[in-house]
Amino acid sequence: HTVSKSESKIIIEQAMKTAMRAKDKERLGTIRLILAEIKRIEVDERIDLDGPAIIVLLDKMLKQRRDSISQFEQAGRDDLANKEASEIEVIQSFLPAQLSDTEISQLIDDAIAQSGAQGMQDMGKVMGLLKPQLQGRANIGQVSGDIKKRLA
Repeated sequence: HTVSKSESKIIIEQAMKTAMRAKDKERLGTIRLILAEIKRIEVDERIDLDGPAIIVLLDKMLKQRRDSISQFEQAGRDDLANKEASEIEVIQSFLPAQLSDTEISQLIDDAIAQSGAQGMQDMGKVMGLLKPQLQGRANIGQVSGDIKKRLA
């Protein structure tokens, strides 16, 4: 019984080896955090994470770091904020290319038209259509704010 590894996991493991050879401690540390989180979920839930599930996980890790940065900046801890920012760069390197503001705006327009959204009560419909298209490719929190402005 062989367990097939997802392509995403293989890419991340190869990046870890490259970082080890390059003695890039910061990048290596972040990659190890990613792999540890993948492993934790796989063990806890007794599943093998595939590409889309890994993208969801990486997206969640990005959100956590963005939240941390704003808290660290408020506390005047720029050193910790900078560390989180460098982790964001590493995590983003394993995600699909980020969508441009124009592309996001077009997707929002399409989702509003497709769902027939009239106001804030239709926010869930619009987000339901957009989330699969945006996962790992845009800051969902920011997009959510843009949708609220348009539906208000």
